[in-house]
Amino acid sequence: MDKRLDTQHEAAPLTAADIRSILVGVMLAMFLAALDQTIVATALPTIGRDLDDVTHLSWIVTIYLLASTAVTPLYGKLADIHGRRVTLLSGIIVFVIGSIACALAPSLWLLVVARFVQGLGGGGLIALAQTVVGDMVAPKERGRYQVYFASVFMSSSLLGPVLGGAVAERLHWSVIFWINLPLGFCAYWLSSGALKRLPRYERPHKLDVLGAMLMTLATMSLLLALSWGGTAYPWRSWPIAVLVGAALVLWGLFAWRLRRAAEPLIPLDILANSVVRHSTMAAGFGVGTFIGLTIYLPLYFETVMGLSATQSGLCLLPLTCGTVVGASTSGRAMTRLTHYKRVPLAGLAVACAGTGVLAAFAGGLSLVPFCVLLATVSIGLGTLFPVATVSTQNAVQAHQLGTATAVANFFRQTSGALIVAVFGAIVLGGVGAAGAHLSHEALKLGTVDHETMVTLFRYVFGAASLGFALAFLSLARMEELPLRGRAA
Repeated sequence: MDKRLDTQHEAAPLTAADIRSILVGVMLAMFLAALDQTIVATALPTIGRDLDDVTHLSWIVTIYLLASTAVTPLYGKLADIHGRRVTLLSGIIVFVIGSIACALAPSLWLLVVARFVQGLGGGGLIALAQTVVGDMVAPKERGRYQVYFASVFMSSSLLGPVLGGAVAERLHWSVIFWINLPLGFCAYWLSSGALKRLPRYERPHKLDVLGAMLMTLATMSLLLALSWGGTAYPWRSWPIAVLVGAALVLWGLFAWRLRRAAEPLIPLDILANSVVRHSTMAAGFGVGTFIGLTIYLPLYFETVMGLSATQSGLCLLPLTCGTVVGASTSGRAMTRLTHYKRVPLAGLAVACAGTGVLAAFAGGLSLVPFCVLLATVSIGLGTLFPVATVSTQNAVQAHQLGTATAVANFFRQTSGALIVAVFGAIVLGGVGAAGAHLSHEALKLGTVDHETMVTLFRYVFGAASLGFALAFLSLARMEELPLRGRAA
């Protein structure tokens, strides 16, 4: 490393009060981004009626996913260039501006544009929050703090759908965006002062604008193909073929740019780092499978078990809550164990076996044992989260922490979209030629017979077991570097 290029600003050691203040601020910023991924879904019917357009409602969700995923690596790079504080605060400001535009939108397409702006702001908040913790806490102690982030995701998953539906029904749908103003103000105020105490490790980087544009367009093309394939258009239709072809070409150009640019958007030494590569693959398979299950399990509960929408939401709690227990166990174990991989390896083996049992006995298990198995799978998977994040951060240099963390989060989100598309292809493709034109709602209304749905979900649970097995193999191949005992 050329130390002449480093711009390192040492600060006094952070006290416990400093760490708490920073943690509360970044957790609130993370909660902003996580909540807006879940709160809108239940308000969509009300929004469609009020804006007189129900045909294009899915764009409200899709555009936020596209924007937030595409800009995640860009935020990491900017944080390494300009520092965590200014980048995080900029993200909060853009997010709040987008929220105001959403609340004031007079038409659906203006709301879609505003959601795009909101996604541009929210895309970096989660990765930046993890990066900030990486700056102030030693890797050996960092696992304990990952449980707080898992709690944020769990609370947003539980609170978002309930709050969105209640607000849209009792008040007005715009309120779900107005509430981001006080939350955003608090996150800005708490983070602004506290983050001044963080040590800084910026370098005089140059942002690869062409590389950023290629990666953003490639990501959006791929995610559009995955979102529309099998739902808006059949997988073999020409719009999907065009999007997939565009994604392949753009990813090829981005790979070419990485090799040619004097300072590529994603440094090649990060991509070549075996720890980063294998931990990111493990997290991608694990998180992607988890997201796929959370989206398609309500369909299983309603079509196979005959539960109502409210009951299916409650039955999903073991899956969403168990990850916090697993993450807490694994994170605390990292502070004491030399071989910290053993806990998540055991957890992933349990998750793989649990989904294997669900595949073998799909349609034959009563509700209680089914939910117990879901909780077991969730706890096992949760053990992976802190180890994957901390291992990535422990393997890179201080001035690359933001980029590495953001790249890891980017591939997790992309893997989630890909695995959701695979699960969708299994379910919708398995019901016959009309599958590409069926929605979740149509399936819930009994369009397909019970036995067919049981058979299809055997394949879904089998695919989930395979996903966890691939996460296990990727983590097993990851080198177990000693965790540093001091912060960057």
